[in-house]
Amino acid sequence: MALILVGLALLVAWPVYTMLLLAYSARNGAMARRHRGRVDVAAPVTAQPTTFWIVVPCLNEERVVANTVASALALKAPWGARTRVLVVDDGSDDATPDVLAGIDHPSLHVLRRNAPEARQGKGEALNAAFRYICDRTAAEGGDPHRVAVGVIDGDGRGSANMLLEVAHAMRDPLVGATQSRVRIHNRNRVLAAVQDLEFGCVADASQSIRNTLGTVGLGGNGQFARLSALIDLGPKPWSKCLVEDLELGLRMHLAGTKVRYLPHASVTQQGLVDVNRLLRQRTRWAQGNLQCARYLPTLLASRRISNVQLGEMLHYLLAPWLNAAGAIGLAVLWTVAASRLATDPTHPFLVRSWPELAMAAAVWTGALFAPGLLWAVTHRVKLRDERLSRLLVAGLAYPWFLVLGLVSTWRAIGRHVTRRNAWAKTERLVEAVEAVEAPA
Repeated sequence: MALILVGLALLVAWPVYTMLLLAYSARNGAMARRHRGRVDVAAPVTAQPTTFWIVVPCLNEERVVANTVASALALKAPWGARTRVLVVDDGSDDATPDVLAGIDHPSLHVLRRNAPEARQGKGEALNAAFRYICDRTAAEGGDPHRVAVGVIDGDGRGSANMLLEVAHAMRDPLVGATQSRVRIHNRNRVLAAVQDLEFGCVADASQSIRNTLGTVGLGGNGQFARLSALIDLGPKPWSKCLVEDLELGLRMHLAGTKVRYLPHASVTQQGLVDVNRLLRQRTRWAQGNLQCARYLPTLLASRRISNVQLGEMLHYLLAPWLNAAGAIGLAVLWTVAASRLATDPTHPFLVRSWPELAMAAAVWTGALFAPGLLWAVTHRVKLRDERLSRLLVAGLAYPWFLVLGLVSTWRAIGRHVTRRNAWAKTERLVEAVEAVEAPA
């Protein structure tokens, strides 16, 4: 009976948490039209950026870089502002340099890094871009506070309104960084559709809650920061951490910089459609999360972080450890309950009979599958860019996606304990090349 009660508690608690996220997701959708109107009529103010640099860190991206650059060059800045695209070729040995050389556009800058400086991690590539932009800004007599530096990965596509949304958020002079919603553009495959469910709905709702709390996390794709805020962090704003984006956000929060989430702007990226590659990616992310645990003492001691903010940040940073411990605990409970029924039915543990164990399994199954189906319906109602049938299949696959996350957490802990930090980059899928439009 106890196992059934625990399952019922989970059946209630997880959907309740899901409904809280759904409420924030619905709130974003309801506010979208009014928000667009405010952005359209907003007059420029002295705090918002006049120069946007879009940095594309690039290593062997011959399959996708042409489309990414074309998309970045097509992004429209607010009236009176200018946009520049800086591709950091971090020592590519495929056809990436040839692809970039074939793009003729005055707003495109290519920074080539060669050995031994090249291939030291994404953070070092971004730091090279940071130095380049600082030098250009100083040479032109620009104000770093009015320069926004964005990061779009080699497979990224920013929405047409992205720069307008960034500029609108940075009308507040205290806002030093923003993060756009992340979507998956090859969601015609089930595994990619599950990732779009995760990013487009679940992560979107989580970030919306963090926006209210003031704990928004930065991602590696679709982040923008004021150049002045990056300068305040020192000569190397990005580190060698496996999740340099998450760490950058933590450092900004500790410095008292406001970070805002932009649910009405988005950046799309390729979803991984191979389970092994997805497992490697999520293991790297989980290990990077573990690396950021070193900030726990600083967060606890900081007077800039409120108790509510601290609680949310601690939950996020400790989640891999908690998930790993919870998985072990649940496995032990189920194993002991079943083995006691099989070997000593007169002294049962948690459940008194096999029918009761079966009922507990049914309740737990419902608790596992209900949230994914709820998110599938939410995705269809709110975003309306995917068939409900495909989303329901993705929702049914969502629990297995979470199991993969648990496996990646255990792998990450193993790598973290044994100090194995080297990782190969994510391989891209081939895309049809889009044309780059010349400026008028």
